[in-house]
Amino acid sequence: MSTSASAAASTAMTAGRQPSHFARTFVRLCWFLLGALFIFSGLVKLNDPIGTAYKLEEYFEVFSQDFGSFFMVFHGMARTLSITLSSLEVVLGVALLLRWNLRTTLWMLFVLLVFFAFLTFYSAAFNKVTDCGCFGDFIKLKPWQSFFKDLFLLGLWVVVFFNQRYLRRVFARGTLGTMYVTFALAVAVGIGVYALGHLPYFDFLPYKVGNDIGKLMQPSAPLRYKYIMEKNGATQEFTEYPTDTLWKFKQMVALNPEDGPKITDFRVWGAEQEELTKEVLTGNKLLLIIQNTDKADRDRFREINLMLAGADSSKKQITPMIITSSSPNEFDVFRHEVNLPGKYYFADATVLKSMIRSNPGFLLLKDGVVKGKYHYHDIPSRAKLEEAL
Repeated sequence: MSTSASAAASTAMTAGRQPSHFARTFVRLCWFLLGALFIFSGLVKLNDPIGTAYKLEEYFEVFSQDFGSFFMVFHGMARTLSITLSSLEVVLGVALLLRWNLRTTLWMLFVLLVFFAFLTFYSAAFNKVTDCGCFGDFIKLKPWQSFFKDLFLLGLWVVVFFNQRYLRRVFARGTLGTMYVTFALAVAVGIGVYALGHLPYFDFLPYKVGNDIGKLMQPSAPLRYKYIMEKNGATQEFTEYPTDTLWKFKQMVALNPEDGPKITDFRVWGAEQEELTKEVLTGNKLLLIIQNTDKADRDRFREINLMLAGADSSKKQITPMIITSSSPNEFDVFRHEVNLPGKYYFADATVLKSMIRSNPGFLLLKDGVVKGKYHYHDIPSRAKLEEAL
C-alpha cells in the first residue's frame, strides 16, 4: 500500500473515532439545560421558602394518611427541608455546570429527579396535591405537567450521563471547585434564610403590593360557557342552553377561564358570622394577620401593640383590624397572653397564608389596593405607613 493511501486510511479511521460536531453540541446543550433548570428551580423556591414548606406539609399530611403516620414527624421540619432541598438543587446545578466531580454530581441529581418524579406522579395519578410547587408561585404547573417536566429532566440526565466523554473539560477542579460549590451553598442558604425571616424578594401571590383585591375578585371579562348535554344516550355541546327539555344537563365548562376572578376565596367575617369583606376593602385599613395562634411568633407583640396604637391615631385615618383563622376561644386566650387590644375577625386559613408569608404579618390597604406588606421582623413606623398611603 502506498504511503498516501496509508495516510488516507489512517485519517478516515481517526475521523470515525472522533465525536460528531452535532452529537457534541447536543450533549452540551442538554448539560447546560439540566444545570440551569436546577439552579432556576432552586432559586425560585428559595425566593419563597415558606410557600415551598406549605407544599411539603401537604405531601406529609397525604403520605401520613396513605402510607403511615410517621410521615408527620417531617411535618414540623418542613421549613428546614424547604431550604435544604432548594439549596441542594442550586448546588447540584452549579456543580454540574462546573463539571465538578461530574459522575457523583449526576448520581445525586438522579436521586433528586426520581424523588421529584415520584411526588409529581403520585399527585397527578391520585389527585392529592394539585400544585407541586416546582417553581413556587412563579410558574403554576398542573400535576401532569409537573410529571412530564420531570420526565423531560430525566431525559436530559440520560443524555448527559451516557455521553460524559463529551464533557471531559472540568471548569473548576480540586480545591477551587470545592470553594465554588461551597460558596454556591452559602449563597443559596443565605437567600432562603433571609426570605424566611422577612418576606419573599419577588411576590407572585395575588395579594402583592399594587394589586386591587376588589377588582381581582371580579372577572376581567364576561365569562362564556359551553353546556354539555345528553339525550337518548348521545352527548352534545351547546354554547347556549338548549330550550329542548329532552336534553339533560351533564356539565358546564368555562370557555375563557383565564378571564375569571383571580381571587375567589377572600372573605372576612365577625364573631356573629356577620359579613365584613366590604368594610375591609373600604378606606385605609391596616390588617394584622395572625394565621394561627399555635405557630404565631409572640416575641414582637410589645412593638406590634405600639405600632397599632400609632396607626390608630394617624391623620390618614388608618383603621387597624386583627384577622385570624383560629377559633374564638383559642384567639381569646392568645390575645390575653400578648396583651393584644381591639376587636378581632376571622378568615380562612389558606387565604391568610396566601396574603402574607409571616405569622403575624401586616397588610396595608387603601380602598382594597395593597399598599404595603410587612413581616413581624420589619414592623413599620406610623410615618412609613402614611408614606405608603
